[in-house]
Amino acid sequence: MNLRRPPSAVLDGALVVVALFDVWVHVQADEPLQLVCAVGGALALLLRHVVPLPTFLVTLPAVFFSDAIFASLAALYTLASVSRRRVILAVGVVAFTLCDLAPDVNVSADDLVTTSYTAATAAAAVFLGQLVQARRDLSHRIAEISEAREHERLLIAQTVLAAERAQLAREMHDVVSHQVSLIAVRAGALQVGTRDAHAKDAASTIRRLSVQTLDELRYMVGVLRASGDRPADLTPQPSLADLERLVGGSGIDAELAVDLPGDLAPSVQRALYRTVQEGLTNVRKHAPGAAATVRLWRSDATAHVTVTNSAPTRPTVPLPSAHYGLTGLRQRAALLGGTLTCGPTPDGGYRLRVDLPAKTTTPSPGEVGR
Repeated sequence: MNLRRPPSAVLDGALVVVALFDVWVHVQADEPLQLVCAVGGALALLLRHVVPLPTFLVTLPAVFFSDAIFASLAALYTLASVSRRRVILAVGVVAFTLCDLAPDVNVSADDLVTTSYTAATAAAAVFLGQLVQARRDLSHRIAEISEAREHERLLIAQTVLAAERAQLAREMHDVVSHQVSLIAVRAGALQVGTRDAHAKDAASTIRRLSVQTLDELRYMVGVLRASGDRPADLTPQPSLADLERLVGGSGIDAELAVDLPGDLAPSVQRALYRTVQEGLTNVRKHAPGAAATVRLWRSDATAHVTVTNSAPTRPTVPLPSAHYGLTGLRQRAALLGGTLTCGPTPDGGYRLRVDLPAKTTTPSPGEVGR
């Protein structure tokens, strides 16, 4: 069971109350000197955390002139809980013992026993304070060790991640890039060697897409190999201005219609571009020979994009797929506050639609004044 420690002000108040009760029990009202020393020592406990050594010294007259010793023991405990100077603590024990025994100047066996009891009482307060100090230091040390272990865990995780990224970059460079390069070379050879206009056009499209894929792979390999202490150089991100080139180089009989303002936020433009890119990729993979219509427009405060294709005219060739394309688009749309819907059309085709809030870029004050 975890008990919460009371606030320091409450503890100080409680100690003062107990010290005043000790004064009420051991000091008579007709002894003004003893009363002033004892009450002053009790009230001095309010400053025990601010000036522990002077507080202890203020409580010693009460021990010398009266039997009200609680305030002095509490002050000695506080001094021991914050001080690391053993000599001062030993002198404090001796001073408390001498002040308690000073009124009685007779030396006897009983006095020696009383002296040992008094010294033991003061030493107990010192040992208790030192124990509290050691516990506090141990707690701080444990906290530092925990923080160091957490930092070490993060460093190990970053090291493992860096190793995995380097391995992935090597695989992409040695395997994927090599195979895509072979595709580009074979497509170029086919483009030069064939006399069929349709095959030549298809080979040209394959070669162009292969070269674009190699460029993207090189960029991805550079990002993976970049160290974590400096940002990687980013290539320009696609925007609505790149849609015409994307649709024209897709190798699909596609129609593009854009009715959107040019001041849309870059994040919205990238999401619209990636939607069209994924939609055309799916048409090539799952609907060979189909025609596509790409339409982008804005209504009120929402930007819309649809990629609709007709029914395929050729048999579908099975291609490897992780089925992450639409999932990634749906997550991207959700992050921007939009939605994605997709499904077959009545004529056997397919329709992909994304609706996004039409966030616009905010001009700078200098641009507003132009």
